[in-house]
Amino acid sequence: MSLALVTMSHSPLLEFNDPPAEVKAEVDAAFAQARSFVQDYDPTLVVAFAPDHYNGFFHDLMPPFCIGFEALGVGDYGTAEGPLDVPAELAERLAQHVIDRDLDVAISRRMEIDHGAVQPLEILLGGIDTVPTVPVFVNGVAKPFTSMRRVRLLGEAVGSFLATLDERVLVIGSGGLSHDPPVPQWATADAPARKLLLDGRHPTAAARDARQQRVIEAGRAFAAGTATMRDLNPEWDRALMKTLASGDLTAIDTMDPEKMAADAGNSAHEVRTWVAAFAALGAAGRYAVDTRYYRPIREYIAGFGVMTARTV
Repeated sequence: MSLALVTMSHSPLLEFNDPPAEVKAEVDAAFAQARSFVQDYDPTLVVAFAPDHYNGFFHDLMPPFCIGFEALGVGDYGTAEGPLDVPAELAERLAQHVIDRDLDVAISRRMEIDHGAVQPLEILLGGIDTVPTVPVFVNGVAKPFTSMRRVRLLGEAVGSFLATLDERVLVIGSGGLSHDPPVPQWATADAPARKLLLDGRHPTAAARDARQQRVIEAGRAFAAGTATMRDLNPEWDRALMKTLASGDLTAIDTMDPEKMAADAGNSAHEVRTWVAAFAALGAAGRYAVDTRYYRPIREYIAGFGVMTARTV
């Protein structure tokens, strides 16, 4: 048994909006470094903590956590569409293990996942079905939010299960860091937006394209300084990355959801995937961070970070 980790920002704008050439080269280098880390580790199993952006999970039923026994990429923003290679029996045992530790986790035998889960699999592994993968959804977009302590406990429960396996397990945390893209909020959404938030599954190609184009244009306006989105918060991002690297995650327990949004944007809640991933790694033993990259990138509407780590 061994565990390794990659946490990384994702962005639907990676293939649509280009930052300055030197910034893009930095991001490409960080991804290449993480890819090399994964190739050297040669995982036999992946557990991917990821959020959703109202492509698979909606307000008709929004669990704080969900483990997929089967999963399908929806193909948004040009990411892969189709089934993941999910080891269903192992996913079922993982869910039971988590539930036995008094964490009520939902399960799905038809989980639909978007770029938030798919993009890291494509970047790090070359596809969504190259390594057996168990997807774990962590709500990072819809109130009410469970406590950060509960997120840490979820990660620890998952990690304690993974530590019993005769596998080389790669844990992925996908999302964040600080960012506030134009995702509708239920409290302020108009009737058409609420319809999408309630159940916007399987939109027409034209509807998906229109929605995606709005985000692409918002990224360009943000980069140009003409958008009204909350700014990125590099200080907040770097402080969180430092805490995660320290191995002591207890300080995260007191992070307040409202303050997180105020300080780092409504979608900063995606860092819950990073917390769960690092907690899973820590449950398997002491760990050390191998590589760390960070830069605020307005073209991607993201405080953009990549970290790799492994148990020691």
